[in-house]
Amino acid sequence: MIERRPFGDLGGEDHGWLNAKHHFSFANYYDPKRMGWGSLRVWNDDEIAPGTGFPPHPHSDMEIITYVRDGAISHEDNLGNRGRTEAGDVQVMSAGTGVRHSEYNLEEETTRIFQIWIEPTRHGEKASWGAKPFPKGERAGQFVVLASGFKEDEEALPIRTDARVVGATIKTGEVVEYPLGASRRAYLVPAKGEIEVNGILVSARDGAAIAQEEKLQIKALSDAEIVLVDAA
Repeated sequence: MIERRPFGDLGGEDHGWLNAKHHFSFANYYDPKRMGWGSLRVWNDDEIAPGTGFPPHPHSDMEIITYVRDGAISHEDNLGNRGRTEAGDVQVMSAGTGVRHSEYNLEEETTRIFQIWIEPTRHGEKASWGAKPFPKGERAGQFVVLASGFKEDEEALPIRTDARVVGATIKTGEVVEYPLGASRRAYLVPAKGEIEVNGILVSARDGAAIAQEEKLQIKALSDAEIVLVDAA
């Protein structure tokens, strides 16, 4: 089962400094049919104006993954973590028992991110933060694990949940496969480009909610950059 969710049908709001689109219910957008997908709770498509951002605010009990599509995001939290994550790279914040953080676009250009929240399966642990560069060349024509709760994914950023976040860049006409498994759920969004997922057309910034599929075959109809969450 693959359900395409066109970008134009997503909820959201333009706040001036922030133009946000929500794949699932979030903030003032509520759709009882879109409360999450398995343990995946939030997928926001955010455009952040230069010199603006999210001022300090708290979180707990959530795995928050930020995939930067354009520009860069600068993080700071009350645990002393500071960092700048730029396009193509990923940061992960395990909110754990509680953390207060800010996320700002300190660049001269608009920053575009996917902000992904996954519910944790481990609780009662101190908050943590980490970031890692994932050069696009290393995932050309294949999926690379960006963040994972599985021990075998040693090079990925750790998250405290039974899930993986993977990314791939594929050229026009290329085909990549992902072994999902019928008991798992996936949510896939092309950051750029147009693709077919098991024959279903998915355009840039559309969502594809996937279940009961043993294997995904993804064909690029144009040069594409893909992010996928594999969740329980």
